[in-house]
Amino acid sequence: MKKKEIKKMSKSEIQKNIDKFKKDLFNFRFQKINSQITNPAKIGETKKAIARLKTQLRGKLNA
Repeated sequence: MKKKEIKKMSKSEIQKNIDKFKKDLFNFRFQKINSQITNPAKIGETKKAIARLKTQLRGKLNA
């Protein structure tokens, strides 16, 4: 998820995406334990996306 896309989102959209990515991360962890994950880099990408969304949400709440 790119910064430009995140900046265009509203607070509720950002929160929905955070929840979606957290569910994805949860599933990726189970796949990793069971050796079923096809792309291990997805875990890191998902964590970074969550961090970007949380940072943008924090900025919108403080503004």
